[in-house]
Formats: sequence, C-alpha cells, structure tokens
Amino acid sequence: MSAIARNILGLPFFLLDNLLLLIREVGAMSIFMAVGLRNIFTGKQAGKVLRQIQFIGSDSLFLIALIGLFTGMVLGLQGYYALATVGSEGMLGTLISLALVRELGPVLTAIMVTGRAGSAMTAEIGVMRISEQLDALEVMDINPYAFLVAPRMSASLIVFPMLTSVFNVVGIMGGYFTGVILLGINGGIYMHRVQTALEFDDLFSGFAKSIIFALLVSTVCCYKGFFTHMRTDSVGPEAVSRATTSAVVLSCILILIFDYVATTFFMA
Repeated sequence: MSAIARNILGLPFFLLDNLLLLIREVGAMSIFMAVGLRNIFTGKQAGKVLRQIQFIGSDSLFLIALIGLFTGMVLGLQGYYALATVGSEGMLGTLISLALVRELGPVLTAIMVTGRAGSAMTAEIGVMRISEQLDALEVMDINPYAFLVAPRMSASLIVFPMLTSVFNVVGIMGGYFTGVILLGINGGIYMHRVQTALEFDDLFSGFAKSIIFALLVSTVCCYKGFFTHMRTDSVGPEAVSRATTSAVVLSCILILIFDYVATTFFMA
C-alpha cells in the first residue's frame, strides 16, 4: 500500500482523535472555569484582587487609550471618504460610535489585554507549576484555585468593561479629531450623531461581550499555566513558553468566535 493510500485511510482516525482531544480540552476548561468562579467567594480575596486589578487594568490603561485613539482616527479617516461617496459625511459620528461600542471596543480591548496581561498570567502560573510552588501550596493546605485563579478571574471581570469604556470614549474622540479638526465636519453634528445613534442595547451588548471575553481570557490563560506540566510536546522552561503562546493564540481565536456568536444573539 502506498504512503498516499495509508494517509487517506488514516485521515478519519486522525480527525476523530483531534475531535476527541478538542472535546476533552473544552470539558477540562469548563470544569476549571467553574472551580475558579466558585472560589471567587471563598476566603479573603480583596488584597489579591486589587493587585490583579492594578496589573491587568491600571498597567494596561495607557496601551488601551493609545490603541483606542488611533483606531478612532483611522475609522474617522476611512469612514469619511467612504461616506463622502454618497454625500453622507454627517453620519460619521454614527458610524464610529456604533463600530466602536458594538464591536471594535470590546474585541480589541480583549485582544490587547490578552497579549499584555494574559500572557503574563500563563507564564507566572506556569513557572510556579514547573518549580513545584503549586505543589507546595497544596502541601500547606492552601487552595491554589482560590490563591491564584479566582483573583485573576475577579479582576478580569471588573477591569475588562472599564477598559472597554476607556477604549470607546477615546476612540470616539479620535474620530472627532480626524473628522472635525482635520477634515472639517461640523463638531455639533458629529456629537449629535454619536448621542442619537447609541442606544441602551448597543451599550449593553458591548459590555456583555467584554464580560464574556474577560471570563474566556482569564480561564484560558490560567488553565494553560496551571497545567503546563501536563504538556506532551515539551518540558521545563520550554513548556512555559509554549503554554504562553498557546494561551494567547487560543484566547484570540475564542474572542473572535464568541464575538460572532454574541453578535448573532444580540442582533436577533
């Protein structure tokens, strides 16, 4: 039998193995998320949560504001010339505000925080795992989920909507700078369009997405670090680096997938 024929016959088994691996991974992450959420309400979490809020939120504030500013400026530039083709430049405020609040704000905020803070979560917990610090916590009868995972989940659920709000506001101001100051649109019309375009449902969908993304990112990043020692492709420091890369990539993919699912749900 030729190598091509063997590969073709073995394809169903390869797909089945990967499907079973995916189901097992999704199940394990779901259980991990449930355990982490349950431990949010156990023990004295305030100090640890505040430290994570500073790391995930405060330290990401400048990055989020910068990305939001230039995203709004680019939207203003592209939107102006697109709307100008149909003589609707005055609708620029509507375009920018809806695009940011519904989609770009929560999605880009989550991706940026994943790259900056999510990767650090995975690396930190992964190093603790391979250096047996997590085993030491269990020996001392300290719940590692309550000590490491729950504070990061709590902080993410608090911080993601706040950072999304900053992104949206700064992005709208960036669009104002491009559309009004640089391109000459009437400032009153721009702000009026922003105010009239945004409704409660738009704000709610954006914040709901940010909470979903917070839960996804914190779960995936903590999970990948927590079980670094179970990787089959590497060990030691290399396992930490691979776990970190895997966490960031998987988080970004899940953000985009769940963004589509949530958008479909809210637009129905």
